[in-house]
Amino acid sequence: MTSFIFMSVAVYFGMAALLIGLGKPKKKPPQKDGPAFEELYMDYRGLPELKEFTAHNGSQLSYRHYPARSDKVLILIHGSGWHSRYFLPLAGFISDAGLAEVYTPDLRGHGRSLERRGDVDYIGQLEDDLALFIAMIQKDDCQKIIILGGHSSGGGLAVRFAGGKYRRLADAYILLSPFLKYNAPTMRPNSGGWARPYIGRIIGLTLLNNVGIRWFNYLPVIDFNMPKEARDGTETLSYSYRLNTSYAPRNYKKDLAVISQPLLLIVGEADEAFLPDQFEPTISPFVKAKTIRLKNVTHMGVVVDPEVHPVIQQWLEHIDG
Repeated sequence: MTSFIFMSVAVYFGMAALLIGLGKPKKKPPQKDGPAFEELYMDYRGLPELKEFTAHNGSQLSYRHYPARSDKVLILIHGSGWHSRYFLPLAGFISDAGLAEVYTPDLRGHGRSLERRGDVDYIGQLEDDLALFIAMIQKDDCQKIIILGGHSSGGGLAVRFAGGKYRRLADAYILLSPFLKYNAPTMRPNSGGWARPYIGRIIGLTLLNNVGIRWFNYLPVIDFNMPKEARDGTETLSYSYRLNTSYAPRNYKKDLAVISQPLLLIVGEADEAFLPDQFEPTISPFVKAKTIRLKNVTHMGVVVDPEVHPVIQQWLEHIDG
């Protein structure tokens, strides 16, 4: 019996080691599909300057603030690979219309000046950072209605936050074409050519984490196939296991099922990364949400296209905490 247990343990760890070592894609394909990054080539004049707040471990994290005379605060979480700058058209509209004051943080591991690009200290640190960020916002006015929103992977992080220990810190949620899981019914293969996950390595590291071994969580497990024309030195094109895990729902079904707050989900009919017609049937068994599909709007367009403005305006006007 002892020898059988020993052999089983050896096979388990041997398999994990093999998957970790050999689980990286061998060839990087050219960028042909995926999100239309050219939609982000816009005039960024008027972009609020970056400010900083002190997060866990004393790290200085950046954010932008779009002020407004409103009792609502909307925090928008950017998608994978870049940072919060592309929220300018949406955040500017919302603040200028007095619908909410808007904050757009650059998540740990992203942005301009970094200690470690594409990495965090531990799984769950992004949620801890967001909770501290909300506390900073509420320091001067704890009566503000807090709305947490996210685009793409940022939407996945919002779902993760909603299903975790900080879920009561938000009074409502906005999901803009959110990432749910690599094999969710909403997914196109590899997000339409944008993401290149190291599937074998992810499985191997998950096996180790399941038994409490986290020594190798710094290893990269996903690359992003961003076209060269979209790069300016501020992009983040590779994630460690611990950042990638922190950015996504733990279990999107369970995380969605505990949301009792108002929830708005918007997706474009022309989304290149996800399947727009699959969102409503995928989430409706678990949570009540207002789901909107916008004709001719792309994955990036759900943030930068003016078509999204009246939808969010109408919804925000009816949020009362």
